Amino acid sequence: MRQWRQTTELLRSILDDDRKPPLARLRILVHAFIRSECEEAEMRVALNDAAPLYRDVPEAHEAQAAIDQAVQTFMQEVLPNASIATRALASDLIMTTLSTVGKHFSTSPRTFAEIKTYSDAMADMFCAYLEGIEN
Repeated sequence: MRQWRQTTELLRSILDDDRKPPLARLRILVHAFIRSECEEAEMRVALNDAAPLYRDVPEAHEAQAAIDQAVQTFMQEVLPNASIATRALASDLIMTTLSTVGKHFSTSPRTFAEIKTYSDAMADMFCAYLEGIEN
């Protein structure tokens, strides 16, 4: 649970850092998340059987709610002219892709260079998607 709280706080702090432009924050978030997934991969595999138990505890729900709120606020900032439905779809697509692809990517040991290259490509994809919506 401590890892989840730390990761949640890290991701929230990145999204909330209005000293940086929104798409720069998204890039930082992607890099931090993929790096975290790779660092935690062995522990995640070891705890896989217990994971359903952890997902149901109040702390897990609180962590998810905190991330959801941060992402919603971020999407309002990055897509101010988009409808609520469009922002919700963008949030869901980005967070689901980040989580699913990050988990898959982290199943094999990765070098720093591989993590950077993959994170750059994923961040490019997300930024292009959001820019396409806003334009």
